[in-house]
Amino acid sequence: MGKIIAAGHICLDITPVFPETVRGQTTEDLLQPGKLVRMAGADVHTGGSVANTGLALKKMGNDVTLLGKIGKDAFGEMVKSIVSSYGAGGLIEDGGCATSYSVVLAIPGQDRVFLHDSGANDSFTGSDIPEKALEDAVLFHFGYPPLMKRMYAEDGQEMEAMFCRMKEHGIATSLDFAAIDPNSEAGKINWRIILQRVLPYVDFFVPSFEELCFMLNREQYHRLNRGGDMTKGLDLQAEAMPLADQLIKMGCRAVLIKCGTSGMLYKTAGGEVMKTVGSRLNLDVARWADQEGLQPCFKADIVRSGTGAGDTSIAAFLTGLLRGSDPAACAAFAAAQGACCVTAYDALSGLKTIEELTEKIESGWETV
Repeated sequence: MGKIIAAGHICLDITPVFPETVRGQTTEDLLQPGKLVRMAGADVHTGGSVANTGLALKKMGNDVTLLGKIGKDAFGEMVKSIVSSYGAGGLIEDGGCATSYSVVLAIPGQDRVFLHDSGANDSFTGSDIPEKALEDAVLFHFGYPPLMKRMYAEDGQEMEAMFCRMKEHGIATSLDFAAIDPNSEAGKINWRIILQRVLPYVDFFVPSFEELCFMLNREQYHRLNRGGDMTKGLDLQAEAMPLADQLIKMGCRAVLIKCGTSGMLYKTAGGEVMKTVGSRLNLDVARWADQEGLQPCFKADIVRSGTGAGDTSIAAFLTGLLRGSDPAACAAFAAAQGACCVTAYDALSGLKTIEELTEKIESGWETV
């Protein structure tokens, strides 16, 4: 299948485990000044696109090189230890930076809240990717540019150069985003300009609906974002498909939009455009050209945390792609892996192989 490079954002995720007895309480009820909340342990694991998508790809049987930047500190040592336990390496250490971390508040019945420090991710550039790593790479996946300052500075000039470099080598490219804090520096950037600049070099764009609304249609974002899950009960054809149409017009070859509990939407460009996918991938253009569809979520056995669900669903989508599946099958794998991911507190413990996912889907796995 060829080697995959999983590059971009990496951090240490610290997830305090709330007891089930707090289910039904709001975040505002629980997190009041001076209040003591008794917890049920803590889960500490790697997070970010490099760890979540990269290690999920590895668990699914792919040859993966991880390229993320960490500091030479205690959190960095923990990240290295966790990554190496999966038989993966390739992390870049920078003694002048601190390792990025997130505190993930996953209150039962509530959407997650992230307390995040980007740390070393802000200094990541394309020059951190060694030329040797590209020699036998078939696919380059990059994640979370909104949490990486050099990637969005100067209207995305660094990110454009990095993706252009991959295309020059014939490497297929994939891009994922992250939630954007409206009050942050990244929240004040004109992301439409960045997307117009970068997407012509992106083969597979796999963002979430919320991220796209914020970047491309702020009126829609404010209309749907009322403090809860803005994807709940979403009409994908009416609300998400127009965003996919815009992205294809901007130049990317295929789009998978993650729409939370409402499922996923995929759309691909026409045959002439799909022919420009990275040549090392040997894509079956006839099966991928002019395709679109909606994929509902599969019913999870139990929901413990949504941490990493989007990232690991991307890993399943890309694994299907590398194994020659068509867009509909790849989207089904993505939704299926997302349903497996949420059964654990971390991003990786609940994952299944493509073969296991196929068996569950073909046996009549119930959709939501």
